[in-house]
Amino acid sequence: MSIVIAGGRALLEELVEADIVVAGGRIAEPGAPAPAGALRLDASGLLVLPGIVDCHGDAFERHIMPRPGVSFDIDLALRDADRAMLASGITTAFHGVTWSWEPGLRGADNARSLIEAMARLAPELGADTRFHLRHETFNLDAEAEILDWLATGRVGVLAFNDHTEGLMKEGVRPAKVAKMVERTGLSSADFMMLAEAVYSRRDEVAGSVSRLAQAALEAGVPTLSHDDMTPQMRAWYRSLGVRVAEFPIDVATAREAAAHGEAIVFGAPNVVRGGSHLGCPGAEDMVRQGLCTILASDYYYPALALAPFVLARKGAAAFTEAWKLVSEAPAQALGLHDRGMIAPGKRADLILVAEGPQPRVVATIAGGRLVHLAEQRILA
Repeated sequence: MSIVIAGGRALLEELVEADIVVAGGRIAEPGAPAPAGALRLDASGLLVLPGIVDCHGDAFERHIMPRPGVSFDIDLALRDADRAMLASGITTAFHGVTWSWEPGLRGADNARSLIEAMARLAPELGADTRFHLRHETFNLDAEAEILDWLATGRVGVLAFNDHTEGLMKEGVRPAKVAKMVERTGLSSADFMMLAEAVYSRRDEVAGSVSRLAQAALEAGVPTLSHDDMTPQMRAWYRSLGVRVAEFPIDVATAREAAAHGEAIVFGAPNVVRGGSHLGCPGAEDMVRQGLCTILASDYYYPALALAPFVLARKGAAAFTEAWKLVSEAPAQALGLHDRGMIAPGKRADLILVAEGPQPRVVATIAGGRLVHLAEQRILA
């Protein structure tokens, strides 16, 4: 499909009035003639922005299990999540699939089903949808299978998560434990018995993480560490080649990552809501301090398109820099150098946005295809 987007303000180096031509799934050179029969979109009064690259989104879990113990077909859920993402301007999506030692939503069967379903449905999904494996580091029995997935190119991103240490420590939030128990379908007593058995193998965890990190490096799979608790933890992951800090738990840990030029991820919902719901660092403040280089949807897709506008409105960052947090920066950090910006030869991932108190995504183009259209008026 060839497309001409006319009359909008496009985010090139700055926001400028420019017509954008899409041909062969790529952005054409400035001034290129419109191909015969090209679809024309009237972007007058709209912003034309690079499509959003979401490096970590797990809101799709609610499409699978909208209520505890109430599950729907995975293919249906992924198609529904795809439509939600496209309406939010997400053109590249890394579904954060947690594979834990727990049964249920975050268990082995669900992880296997999801990796198969994503590969099977890829041709019909609008967003370029990839598998972000959130490996629970205490899930030691999964190591061999994950090594195979890495070697065979099935994993888009590997993140190291540890929710087990916190679970086993005194003072962990009861509500969080209850939520974990709820999604497993186990009784509280059976869940804690399982957790204690898993935790008894804690001395094996570091070796497993090291082997998986090395395998990911050899396979060219980007790696992230999730919820780094201390600067020392970040430094240890760095020694393994893990160069993206995802949701560092405090400012000191974020500074440790920044001091070494590493990508630092915080949640876009944190920006939109005005702070973390868990008492972690505020993403807006982290942006102001240069301690946040990427924003992710985390648990709420619409926040990604809104967050850059919020940051610009509050003076935390210029809009051009704020938008890089959701497009160019995550693309570069994950090795996707063909996208994230509007430039000749880049993949044609573009969104048309109507400004306002709550900016709206009017149209989404992914890989040169018009995959979401909210207003017929722009069809010229």
